[in-house]
Amino acid sequence: MEGGTGRQDARDDRGIMLARFACDPAETRGRLYEERESAFRSPFQRDRDRIIHSSAFRRLKHKTQVFVEHEGDYYRTRLTHSIEVAQVARTITGVLGLNEYLTEAVALAHDLGHPPFGHTGEEALDALMKPYGGFDHNAQALKIVTSLERHYAEWDGLNLTWETLEGLAKHNGPVTGDLPYALAEYNARHDLELDSYASGEAQVAALADDIAYNNHDLHDGLRAGLFSVAEISELPIVGPAFAQVDAAYPGLDANRRRHEALRRVFGVMVEDVLMTTKRRLQELNPANVDDIRQAGFAVVRFSGDLWRELKEIRAFLFKRMYRAPSVVEMRGRVTRVIDDLFPLFLNDPTLLPPEWQHDIARAADKTALARIVGDYIAGMTDRFALQEHKRLVAGAGQFPRGN
Repeated sequence: MEGGTGRQDARDDRGIMLARFACDPAETRGRLYEERESAFRSPFQRDRDRIIHSSAFRRLKHKTQVFVEHEGDYYRTRLTHSIEVAQVARTITGVLGLNEYLTEAVALAHDLGHPPFGHTGEEALDALMKPYGGFDHNAQALKIVTSLERHYAEWDGLNLTWETLEGLAKHNGPVTGDLPYALAEYNARHDLELDSYASGEAQVAALADDIAYNNHDLHDGLRAGLFSVAEISELPIVGPAFAQVDAAYPGLDANRRRHEALRRVFGVMVEDVLMTTKRRLQELNPANVDDIRQAGFAVVRFSGDLWRELKEIRAFLFKRMYRAPSVVEMRGRVTRVIDDLFPLFLNDPTLLPPEWQHDIARAADKTALARIVGDYIAGMTDRFALQEHKRLVAGAGQFPRGN
């Protein structure tokens, strides 16, 4: 592929040749706090490892993807979703000659900032935080890895490389206008060049996120009985996939038929991203990663035709899954949990654990205090939020009813 051949002097730490537009670990812009690098792991591999060992990453195990954590053992959680995103991202990155460790780091960390109860919890927390600067899960992920993880002797956060932080901040594209306060505060200390696109590695992580949730939400919606195979067989991409399976394996049992069809849906999305991105790279012919950042458009994309088909699938999932009556009922109940806990902690911050009291004592005003409370609630798992609600809210002897 023209423009995609490897540089003679750029290999990752496994000796794999990198494309000339890949992020070269030997040319990293470094870390906010200087430290001696490893003799046997690249900077991006260390970033990936620090994310995996973080407390926030472990908590994703009990955080909602679509279904609240206690609703079933087989549904995706934020943790399993993040692992699936990383798997897709590594596949695409390997074909394109990008740096797999950097892509994996961004993919594994992209949802660290999600509060309990998924997007419902984020909407509830954002509404409560509006007077204090709002809440944004992408900005919160950056805050976690630069401040809230407190394990190292010499700094707060994980001290990740500039390239990984850039990817977390703008994997979905440039961030302009009124910035979320958590992002604005960090960017004032460490310029992430928010008005440009991110590296190709971060763009791959963003598309891998789309691929993973479009695929696994079909799986989980079927398992939950929110729609049938016959109904999704009317959708683009999905219908042809079932037809291919039926032609190849007539009489296949229902579970295997479903799995075989949806893995084909998965493959169609990955192949489309690869084909489209290779074509864009040929047209752009980037000499280095900065050419990707300054292209003025996302280089890693779906084709226009597939994007339109995915919009139809997403519209179906929104109506039949994300706004299904049972899901809406649960949304109301978990919103009540956040709505009750936030003012409770804000009015009596002594209810927060001892390790949070030092920050509370330093809070200069109500906004600073509210942001600490927001950080604490955002870090909760579904399970812990429900336990705390039951323990602290008067009369909360059971899971709260919706409004």
